[in-house]
Amino acid sequence: MQTRRIGDVQVSAIGLGGMPMSIEGRPEERRSVAAIHAALEAGVTLIDTADAYHLSANDVGHNESLIASAVAGYGGDTSEVLIATKGGHLRPGDGTWTLDGSPEHLKAACELSLKRLGVEAIGLYQFHRPDPKVPYAESVGAIGDLLDAGKIRFAGVSNADPDQIRQANEILGGRLVSVQNQFSPAFRSSEPELELCAELGITFLPWAPLGGIRRAGELGSRFAAFADVAGERGVSPQQVCLAWMLAKSPVLIPIPGSSRPETVRDSVAAVELELSAGELSRLDAARE
Repeated sequence: MQTRRIGDVQVSAIGLGGMPMSIEGRPEERRSVAAIHAALEAGVTLIDTADAYHLSANDVGHNESLIASAVAGYGGDTSEVLIATKGGHLRPGDGTWTLDGSPEHLKAACELSLKRLGVEAIGLYQFHRPDPKVPYAESVGAIGDLLDAGKIRFAGVSNADPDQIRQANEILGGRLVSVQNQFSPAFRSSEPELELCAELGITFLPWAPLGGIRRAGELGSRFAAFADVAGERGVSPQQVCLAWMLAKSPVLIPIPGSSRPETVRDSVAAVELELSAGELSRLDAARE
């Protein structure tokens, strides 16, 4: 497995996103555990989750608990696995997503995540989404407090624009290690954030890199160039997509969500797919 940097540690160049295992349409736990174990077997050492990846109001933290249990039950060495989680987004149980970026909530949410993950310090803790009711500086300041208290090892932000990234990094005293924003062939408006992360040496974690849970399988039909390159190379369009992303910047680490061992293995294989300059140009120009 090739590696890339988050903070001062090396992690797998492709991670695993856990959301599909815990929200609407989630599979049996046995399949999700098999998917996590498949990722670990393939050398994945970055797993992304959040306390909001659950269904009902009494199910908060389902994905964190699932991942912690699966990693603990894996037979091999997991000492290098970095589990990244997030706080500040909530699901009241009616299918909606709400926000609470207050320092009080973020600190309480972190304590609960620590318990569910069974660790003394969370590997990477990310402020999930800006809350318009709370000054951004206050929310990020709470993340800084958690960092100073040793509750978290690394700090990140998610769904942030360039000004917020710069502000967060300043508030954290240059200790912002990651930005997690939506980015895919269908959603390229985060390229300014990616460029800024490359400039600042901050890791960029694209969420929904294959287009999202419901549309990942449609990648080849929606973007002819990805299907064409995949056919020429004898691989899946999803592999081509992830290889295209990896070629964009050395600070980018895709975290495709999956709950199937076979799709996990397919995604991980993208690290071995080296695209030519011509292929990359075709993919850069591809539109629906």
